[in-house]
Parts: sequence; structure tokens; C-alpha cells
Amino acid sequence: MTERTATVADEDLGELLDQYRSQLTGYCYRLLGSSFEADDAVQDTMVRAWRSYDRFEGRSALRSWLYRIATNVCFDHIAQRKRRERPMGLGAAQTAEERNLGEQLSEETWVEPVPDDRVLPRDGDPADVAVGRESIRLAFVAALQYLPPKQRAVLILREVLRWQASEVAELLETSVPSVNSALQRARATLSAQAHYGSAPGADGANLPTVPVDEDKNELLEKYLDAFERYDMPALVALLHDEATLSMPPYALWMRGPVQIERWMVGPGAECRGSRMVPVRANGTFGFGQYRVSPTGGYDAWALQVIDTADGKVTGINAFLDVEAWYPLFGLPLHLDA
Repeated sequence: MTERTATVADEDLGELLDQYRSQLTGYCYRLLGSSFEADDAVQDTMVRAWRSYDRFEGRSALRSWLYRIATNVCFDHIAQRKRRERPMGLGAAQTAEERNLGEQLSEETWVEPVPDDRVLPRDGDPADVAVGRESIRLAFVAALQYLPPKQRAVLILREVLRWQASEVAELLETSVPSVNSALQRARATLSAQAHYGSAPGADGANLPTVPVDEDKNELLEKYLDAFERYDMPALVALLHDEATLSMPPYALWMRGPVQIERWMVGPGAECRGSRMVPVRANGTFGFGQYRVSPTGGYDAWALQVIDTADGKVTGINAFLDVEAWYPLFGLPLHLDA
């Protein structure tokens, strides 16, 4: 395939294609479970679209054409690697002893966090915005990885992006009955993922159309305050009875306030005195956590993504590869004060 010669028309085309970058990134992220793979897939999609636009000739909607390219790119990615997981999908919960931490697993093992502003629209219908947020929650994205690629794409297009069955059938070059059948099988598979039971749609129903928690801001403030003061009674009071703590790239995870508190005051005691910088991640709130530096100030330690439901914290997901995650979220690796 020959490359196009750069012209003013090509510059206009670049601007036109770029209008779809955010929504395509969200689509690819849900399919792949990886922020960086999603960025690569979208870039590949844009290059392919730019090179072949002369043959497009408006035979279908530009959006549908771009999504078809992105879908094929993502299917190629999926075929070349193993399923991404969360620690909860790799084994049973363990107790809060440092010896249970084990070895670090490779980046390709994990469902990765994503900044909201890279994959979600800034405005729009409140119901659509709410569905968008719920559909990038870590639990839901991890559950999606259990679906075959076609079912994964069908469920995202139909229930998250609200495409008509006929549109999805055209994109996947199949029939409407085939799309409807794939959607039903996808719902059944999600409902069987017990360790992802908090995932939207895991009961086989449609994704929610209203925000789950009306009081997330208040919960955020309470969590931030309790963690920075390292007030364990206050922190534990915010936890759901089945709350989990995980720390990728380690497979160790713990369940319940008792084990979480034991970790915080035991192996995790050096987190005392941390500074917390709020971020928006995976449709919920998160924090850049900085621990006290022996040379002064605070050093990046973890990107926390906080799962919530019904006014309680249901999961503390601490991603420790700060050199990868902090630049993506626009966070510095060191705070002076």
C-alpha cells in the first residue's frame, strides 16, 4: 500500500479523523483491557484510514468505517496474546503477610487503569455519560476479557455505545440474528464471572443508565482525609464488608476490612504520612499516592483506583508501576511538599 502525498486536503482529513480519537480509544480500551494497547490500536486505525480514505468514497458512515477498522485491529491484538486479568482472577484471597506478595508479574498480565478524559465524552446525555463511566470500571473491563472477540465487540457496541443490531451486523459482516445470539451468549458469560460480580451488566441485564453513587464526592473526601492521616478506624469505617485490596504487578489480593487493616499497619505501614492527589480513573475516583521521601518531599508510590458501591469503598486497586502510570495521568513522580 502506497502512502498518500501530504496535501491541505490530507490535513483536513487528519482533523476529521481525530474527532473520533477519544471514542475509538474508549472502544479499544474496553476490547483490549490496556491503555497503551488501546492507544496503539487507535493510532494504527488512524494510519490505515488515512492511507485508504481514497477508496472509502463515503460508501458507509465514516464512524462505522473507522469502527470496522478499529475492530479488526483489536481482533489482531487479541489473537496474539493471553487474556488480561485482575489479581482476583488469578487465585484466592490471601492473608496480610508480606511473604504472600510473591513475584512481580509482567505488564501483559494485567487489566490496566485508564484516565477518564482519554476515553469518555466531556458532556452529553447524562444517561449515556453514566453508562460510559460504568463500562470502564476495572471489574467490567476485566469481565469483558472472558468473552470471545466477536461477543466482546457486540456487547460493547450494543449495550455501551447503543448501536442498532443492524449497524453491528454490517460492521461485523454478519446477520442481525447472529448479533442478537452473540449478545445473549455474552450476557450469560458475564453472569458466570462470580469474581467480577460487581461489574455492570454482570447479571445479564443492560448496563445502568444512572450513576450508581450520588455521594461519591463526599466518599472521596472522607477516604482522602482518612488515608492522609492514616486513621485506620476512619478508613475501615468506609470499607464494604467484602472490600478488596490488590497491588498489581503482584498477584496478592486480600478481602475484608480485617485483612486490609492488617496490611496497612503491617507490611504497608510505610504508607503512613502519604500525600494523595485526586485523579479521575476508570469512571470512578482515584489518587496518585506519594510516600515520604528519605531525601525530602514525597515520591510516587502507587496509582490508586477506588471501586465504590452504595456509599462504601468496595475495592482499593493500587497500581505500583508509577513510571508507567503517572505520566499517563499527568502526575509528577515527585512532590516537593
